[in-house]
Amino acid sequence: MTIFIPEPHLLDSPRGRPWPAYPVPHAGIRTDEPPSTTDVVIVGAGPAGLAVASALWHLGVHDVVLLDRADRPCARFFDRIDVLRQRVLRSPYAHHPGVEGYRDCELLDFARLHWAQLTAVERREVRMAQAGHRSVVPVDVFEAYCRHVATVHGVYRRTWRASVHSVRPGAGGVSIHTEGQAVRARYAVLCTGEERRPAPPAWWRGRPAAGARPGASPDGVGYWDEPVPAGAGSVVVVGAGLTAAHLIANALEAGQQVDWVLRAARERYQCSDVNAAFFRAEGRACFDGVTWEDRLALMRRERRASIMFEFRPMLRAAEVDGRLTVHRGREVAAVMSEADRPATVLLAGGDAVTGDHVLLATGTEFTPGTRLLPDDVVNSRDGWPDLDERTLGYRRAPRVFTVGAAAGMVLGPAARNIDGHRVATARVAAAIAADLGAVAHLGGGAVLGTDADLAAADLGAGGAARGVTGV
Repeated sequence: MTIFIPEPHLLDSPRGRPWPAYPVPHAGIRTDEPPSTTDVVIVGAGPAGLAVASALWHLGVHDVVLLDRADRPCARFFDRIDVLRQRVLRSPYAHHPGVEGYRDCELLDFARLHWAQLTAVERREVRMAQAGHRSVVPVDVFEAYCRHVATVHGVYRRTWRASVHSVRPGAGGVSIHTEGQAVRARYAVLCTGEERRPAPPAWWRGRPAAGARPGASPDGVGYWDEPVPAGAGSVVVVGAGLTAAHLIANALEAGQQVDWVLRAARERYQCSDVNAAFFRAEGRACFDGVTWEDRLALMRRERRASIMFEFRPMLRAAEVDGRLTVHRGREVAAVMSEADRPATVLLAGGDAVTGDHVLLATGTEFTPGTRLLPDDVVNSRDGWPDLDERTLGYRRAPRVFTVGAAAGMVLGPAARNIDGHRVATARVAAAIAADLGAVAHLGGGAVLGTDADLAAADLGAGGAARGVTGV
């Protein structure tokens, strides 16, 4: 089998390039009060929410309100990426927010339209994608594309900045409660993403940081999505996934000595964070007709930490020259710090690894909906919500849907990925549109709905003339 490995130099793709062909919409999203009633509320304007809004737009469903606590679509997604100084996505060009089956400008088209903006290495990746080989996408290109998708599908004008506190299903509709208002909708779609996974409370020993809440990490210990203090000469990274690899790379670039603790016997390198088969229909079919226990076993087996191949030369070279020490197959017993002593990771068996700062790359976790919905509606089993497999609606609240990792026990391990968002979106949007009597199916052609001028309003003067709606 031939494995196509992009050049490690791709990890150095530029960030913050100007995109002259992109018509910038009005700054940020709306801060006035959202309407009190609407057809659909989408909770979360990240990549999943963007996909759902775009699909509904194509299906003629335009009475949509997106609610997000950040100041722009996909803000939390890109802010976290930038904290890690991540320059490329793991996802290939074939995976993009948006809708399949319509004549949108897709991610690969967008990169080709901006060919002059790309580096030589990035252009090689585009050619690889055109040839049907595995290739990965620069974060800079992906962010510009997300802005494009949000613009042409009228997302900016439909997104309000608000924190959603609860979602309450009722007779014939759903009530979505923010900090100061309730929005009544016929349907709600939860696209809330994932939060960082906290370390086990049993790890914590030593004095907490000044002013920290109970149960917070000790002083000198931080998570992957927090800035690293300046001046640290050595760091200890705990974790085995792609996030850990970025933290290590950043520390090595800063000239820091790095200790890497992972409980697996060895690090795992692979192109995707799950087997590529699960991005295809035949892979998702592995879930059809099998028992709940079999699904649980498959999810445990497939959702394992791994690192992109591009990191392997750098990590191996750093280990050989002594800048990186890897503690393989070691469980963490405790993480602590005390006055006048460096941060310490105590390993099972009694060994201790010390550094000026400890970074915990413990990953992320999803909520099945219990933070917003009543527990009896979620009806969780082994931490997974009870969903209708045809529509991804909650069985006990069929007007509330979910897109993202919470759909994993229906769609498989790829549910948390961008491509999984598109698969979920197709089911959710089709179910909503059919019930509303808009368009009965998704993927039949370029149905633009009844008010396509909404997109033009967001494009601004001259936007449509610049060819941003497709190729």
